[in-house]
Amino acid sequence: MHVTFVITYFCVSLEPDSNHMKCTPQELKNALVIDFLVEDQYRILRHVVFLIFFFLMLFFTSFWNWYVGIYKYYVLFFVYTSLIIMVYVNTYILVPLYFFKTRYTTYFILLALMGAVGLNVIGYCFDHYFSDYKVEAMKRLDRKGGMYEGFMMCISIILISTTVKLLQKWTRDNKKIVELSNLTLSMELNELRNQINPHFLFNMLNNVKALIRTDPEKASAVIIKLSEFLRYQLYENGEEKTLLSLEIEFLSNFLNLEKIRRENFSFEIESKTDKRILNRTFIPPNLFTTFVENAVKHSVDMSDKESSVKINIEIQNQKLYFVCRNSRDPDYPASDEHYSGLGLANIKRRLELLYDDTHNLEIISTEKEYTIDLIIPV
Repeated sequence: MHVTFVITYFCVSLEPDSNHMKCTPQELKNALVIDFLVEDQYRILRHVVFLIFFFLMLFFTSFWNWYVGIYKYYVLFFVYTSLIIMVYVNTYILVPLYFFKTRYTTYFILLALMGAVGLNVIGYCFDHYFSDYKVEAMKRLDRKGGMYEGFMMCISIILISTTVKLLQKWTRDNKKIVELSNLTLSMELNELRNQINPHFLFNMLNNVKALIRTDPEKASAVIIKLSEFLRYQLYENGEEKTLLSLEIEFLSNFLNLEKIRRENFSFEIESKTDKRILNRTFIPPNLFTTFVENAVKHSVDMSDKESSVKINIEIQNQKLYFVCRNSRDPDYPASDEHYSGLGLANIKRRLELLYDDTHNLEIISTEKEYTIDLIIPV
């Protein structure tokens, strides 16, 4: 994708007016420049441009002309290689490991130390290996002027490389935030449409109507659970984070409502984690809903035998372990259909945006059951 998020960010309005979908030439130019600086597809070209640019900066300085014959090119290559090494150490080691992790003091100390060592090594090599090849008129000059020129060039190129690295991180982080916001909105709309749909409510109200005649107390309990279910969907779903205990309660209400609809359905939610930990652990709302919905949907047994959903939630070593198993009909043809569709694709993408590579999702299918095994940091 050559023109990505940045064009969308600058140019696309939420209004469906086609006029808002057009970019001005300046906006398109800005988007292409930022794309070139941050997109992985331009990585090799970006490095080539940088290396050429830095070489030209050195080429138009005067220090390497202080040396005779071919040795001036040796000096040019030596300084070029030395400074490039320092720039890449800063860009790919110091900035990611210290600056991005807000260890600013350590970063600047190590940067200053690297600069001091690097420039002194260059100065030492000039004095002991290249001094004999200087132009005669330059031998009497103090090398402090050349060192100052090298120092300023080193500072300039490191500042440029650090700025580009910061721009890359800022752009990618903002892209993730925008994508996550749009995806969350899409998921909320889909969940409201799929979970609080007229068909679901119609079935539940019919069940309540029948229970009122035969078991009024049970009907009252169902209404309470249904109201809690709807309240969570309408209010908690709009928050950025929700308590894990509330998420578990929501799943329990959802499965209880399903149990009322299907007499041959059973479920179990198990957690050995201390309730005090569950009551102070926050997670994004509806993180497990799609998995449980799929489990309920595909636990139906064609022969009307007992079907079940079992959920286990544990917290250990600052990680949350979520396991959801549902029975399946052995006669029902196994396919990837259980794990396809917009809902699961959205939740996978949401997990990637929320947790990047710190989460693990495994989907296991056997003849008798499906299993979702999810691990996320908390």
